[in-house]
Amino acid sequence: MTEAPLPIIIEVCVDSVESAMNAIRGGADRLELCANLGAGGGTTPSLGFVKSIQDILGEIPIMIMVRPRMGDFIYTEDEIKVMLEDIRIFKKCDIRGIVIGALTSEGRVDVECMKRLVDEALPLEVCFHRAFDMTRDPEEALYDIANIGGISRILTSGHGKTAPSALETLKLLLATRQEIMENDPWGLSIMPGSGVNAQNIHTLLEVLLPLGLKEIHMSGGTWMEGSMAFRRQDMGMGCGESEWSIWRTQEEKVRQVRFAVDSYWQDLINLYPPAPSFGEESEGSNV
Repeated sequence: MTEAPLPIIIEVCVDSVESAMNAIRGGADRLELCANLGAGGGTTPSLGFVKSIQDILGEIPIMIMVRPRMGDFIYTEDEIKVMLEDIRIFKKCDIRGIVIGALTSEGRVDVECMKRLVDEALPLEVCFHRAFDMTRDPEEALYDIANIGGISRILTSGHGKTAPSALETLKLLLATRQEIMENDPWGLSIMPGSGVNAQNIHTLLEVLLPLGLKEIHMSGGTWMEGSMAFRRQDMGMGCGESEWSIWRTQEEKVRQVRFAVDSYWQDLINLYPPAPSFGEESEGSNV
């Protein structure tokens, strides 16, 4: 008998307490904590932010981005030392794991750098973030990451601008991941992210769930008008069009995806009724 699928985990990336609370109220299972999410794709959050989230939300599983700056993913020795120190500090907190990624100038995974970071992060979970989508070849990058060891998931848009637009590559990655699972004790998971919303989640689940999809990643965020009434003209801090705006996760956007995921999962569960327990008589049995 084919087993019923497990529930899909929804991870939401946030960079403020307000966004975190919106994500949880909307139904998020896990949070990725970052700074500069809307403007720079996410950098290392402050320790104060992490502790505030834990004080307010309790035991919600938390992954923490460790990325010392915006820009590319080629790091100097000094930057690597900063990342290692951040990992040491965050390991003292009660968190689920660390989110990292490093590349070479040729567009491959920086295996040596990643080994240093992963060794420091273990036994916490380690997620290789969307630096994966900046590699020259997704299959090559997947094998490089699997061979490093200690990495439990890859966050990826499938080398596309959004995950729903790159389903063929995501299918390839999930299929390849199944092939390497026999030699991978870390249970490496492919987690689609970028552009996931209530309008496309059904298609994403329909295509990828049969290939072993276990979790999805989203932000549910948008730029909101800030509350500053006085605004100096021709002045700024380098944030461009978002200078006076605030990036905020929208509770309703997360809730809509949660509802769609749970509804889809429940429909599948209904296709796989539980097997009779041992000794239970089947209908019409004469025994």
